[in-house]
Amino acid sequence: MLPPVVVGVQPVVDTVSSMIDVSESQLREHLATALSVQRWVDDVAAEAPFADVSDLVAAAERAGERLTDAEIDEALAHHPRIGEAPDGEGASQDFSRREQQASQLTDDPAEVKALAEGNATYEERFDRVFVVRAAGRSKAEIIAELDRRLKLDDESEKQEAGAQLVEIAVLRLRQTFGRTSAETGRSAETASPREPEPLGA
Repeated sequence: MLPPVVVGVQPVVDTVSSMIDVSESQLREHLATALSVQRWVDDVAAEAPFADVSDLVAAAERAGERLTDAEIDEALAHHPRIGEAPDGEGASQDFSRREQQASQLTDDPAEVKALAEGNATYEERFDRVFVVRAAGRSKAEIIAELDRRLKLDDESEKQEAGAQLVEIAVLRLRQTFGRTSAETGRSAETASPREPEPLGA
């Protein structure tokens, strides 16, 4: 049976094997879109080539095990506030729009107010924007997670923020090189890089 045709996908891999076969510059571009931390990009790229998506994900998780305060700030400079649309255009902004899409399906005034107030409280408490994997979470679930993390101490929350950034990065890599949905986080892996589809497609 012939494989399904996916509109907008430009495979640049060996179709016989699952090895990720991209140039170093292409790999670095995809990595920076997943997590804009230069040290992390360097560490992951240094482990190339990757036998498959799982190999790439393992390298990404190893490199992200302990993000520093400066690296978290570096990454968050490219993440919009939860519940708000990202500024500008580009692959990273496209990912953010899709990741938050499910959480924006409701316009319940109480939830909108709770999220806005929670974001403000978090930023005052920790001096950075709240980051969480939004894909697959409803707005109510995001608010509950925000409330939980507001009760953490500074060090515990820093670890949570770093872990969420890596979780988002892994999801983006799985989507780029597989069939993961940015909205749900569900995946069916392949080694073919995929560009985010247009909204409404």
